[in-house]
Amino acid sequence: MKVKHLLGPTALALSLLFTTPGVAQTTDPAPIVTGKQWSESDASHKKAYLLGIANLLQVERAYQERRKLNDTQTLVPRFTTGLQAQTLDSVRDSLDSWYAANPTKLDRPVIETLWFEIVVPGAKRKP
Repeated sequence: MKVKHLLGPTALALSLLFTTPGVAQTTDPAPIVTGKQWSESDASHKKAYLLGIANLLQVERAYQERRKLNDTQTLVPRFTTGLQAQTLDSVRDSLDSWYAANPTKLDRPVIETLWFEIVVPGAKRKP
């Protein structure tokens, strides 16, 4: 359930990135970037996506600092710990490698792959 806490704001942010200004899309759900879109994107689009996630986490961290949430109520500390040894380029390369090695899973959302294949294993490593 805690993953859904992050997916909602992420989906909103991404929908704002991929929506044409001035066009109301009230019936379509917010787009979720999957491995298909990821694999078809160039490096600059991938980096922009990852920067968006990083910015979203920074905004969420600032909001949560005022609310004094503990670590069990938020995913931000786990993202921070899990990505501690990563750069934008290394995350991009890891996602590229994962989708290349799993071509039958291109329908898996990128944020889910990021969480389960990079953040969770990274959080388990000793610094």
